Amino acid sequence: MQLSSVLMLFWQRKFLKTNLVMNFRRVVKPLGLFLVCCSFYFLVTLFQVWNVGRSDQQQPVDAIVVLGAAQYDGRPSPQLQARLDHAYNLWNLNLASYIVVTGGKQTGDRFTEAQAGRKFFTSLGVERDLIIQENLGRSTYETLVEVSRIAENVGMKRILIVSDPFHELRAKLIAQEVGLVAFVSPTRSGVVHGSTAVKRNIQEAIGVAVGRIVGFRRVDSWVN
Repeated sequence: MQLSSVLMLFWQRKFLKTNLVMNFRRVVKPLGLFLVCCSFYFLVTLFQVWNVGRSDQQQPVDAIVVLGAAQYDGRPSPQLQARLDHAYNLWNLNLASYIVVTGGKQTGDRFTEAQAGRKFFTSLGVERDLIIQENLGRSTYETLVEVSRIAENVGMKRILIVSDPFHELRAKLIAQEVGLVAFVSPTRSGVVHGSTAVKRNIQEAIGVAVGRIVGFRRVDSWVN
């Protein structure tokens, strides 16, 4: 083989290798930047979930909205009980004209989560006419859509949402998406602690991060 042919083959291989490296860098750099941005966005969202869960925005509103959780044949689960207790304390501060209890029921249940909540408040002397039930919601989004319809019929606009700390940011953003003016007052005696609370905060951060981009209605349609 002539020297010129050897040199040409060498430079062709070197040129090919250089092109491959450059093309690889063109792909990797934007991908790396995208992953960094996504990580930063998620970490900011995770902090917001944590931070909102530790803020209490209690103030005069039209209604206190208690988001539902499991009930056992009309008896609130510890998680729901913590929400109801906190809502009752807020009610005694005369912050609202109504209490809205929310949540549907699972297949085979005799009572809805909202019915369990209403039973709790009436047992403490809250007038039935001041307790509004939302019995249809099977998710946070469905529940707050129904609450927005109730609010329109009753003439309510400003609500104070009671739920677990990790749940509050997503609930507030959904409420705003469906047209409500929402504030939050998280429970302080919930049953979710430790590693479980960390897991729930991460799950909520993912839900919030995606919901802010595509809308919470679409996220709900995917999940439910």
